Amino acid sequence: MNEHVIISIAALLGVSMLFVAFAHRLKMPAILAYILVGMLLGPYGLGWIEDEKHIHLIAEVGIVFLLFSLGLEFSLSQMISMRKYVFGLGLLQVTLSTAVFYAIATYLFDLSSERAFIIASALALSSTAIVIKQLAEQGELHSRHGKSALGILIFQDLMAIPLLIIVPVLAQPDTGPSLSETLGLTLAKGLGVAAILLLAGRFLLRPLFREIAHSRSEELFTLAVLTVALAAAALADSASISMTLGAFIAGMMLGETEYRHQIEADIRPFRDVLLGLFFITVGMGLSPQFLLDNLWLILG
Repeated sequence: MNEHVIISIAALLGVSMLFVAFAHRLKMPAILAYILVGMLLGPYGLGWIEDEKHIHLIAEVGIVFLLFSLGLEFSLSQMISMRKYVFGLGLLQVTLSTAVFYAIATYLFDLSSERAFIIASALALSSTAIVIKQLAEQGELHSRHGKSALGILIFQDLMAIPLLIIVPVLAQPDTGPSLSETLGLTLAKGLGVAAILLLAGRFLLRPLFREIAHSRSEELFTLAVLTVALAAAALADSASISMTLGAFIAGMMLGETEYRHQIEADIRPFRDVLLGLFFITVGMGLSPQFLLDNLWLILG
């Protein structure tokens, strides 16, 4: 990482500090402050940030830590009890939203069925990072509507996997392996990764953290937490599964141990700062001129 990246991150953090402090004073969400910083300093604003790629990679780690810490708050038994939210509300929301947006795209904008399906599928999914952070800030994560939202978001993460496979097939239907073959392979890999994470959490992580806790080394404990979160995300990503889903499962496994609160305290500083960088990168991709030119379409 060269000096320009360090300078860029320092500038982002410095300006973010001012914007977030101002947002808190006005009782506005911190997310909005981060997005405004990205719009101001990004390529469509002052153009201070020259290397977005490195910052985006660092920011993705923030999302991993967010879902990992979220998993710490939900045990496996809680997730099983939430199956009606995940596969009931989640399926209903994705199906209805996709159908509505597909109809709008085909009948109002006269798009082809392939393009309409791709656009409708994208619009049916939400940003897990934005919704979860906002619910957590408002203290509503464990409320009834908070659990409903979490269940829907988990189902959306699951649906993103086949959608990422279907889109290239729709774009080039006559090339590569068949859709059913690709989906079957991805499903098998996904189940394998989930099984590995669940077994590791049940039989490996608890004794590992017990030994680390006996060493009374805070540095070693923090290193172990970061390693588990990132390794779970990397394993999921290698199987073409959402990194955040892998991190969530790992957090859920550690959430059943007696070290949950210590793990959450250790990861919070990394999560909050890196997640702020993620929302800044979202703002960097927004063109104020484009937003103004298409304001009514966006609001509609």
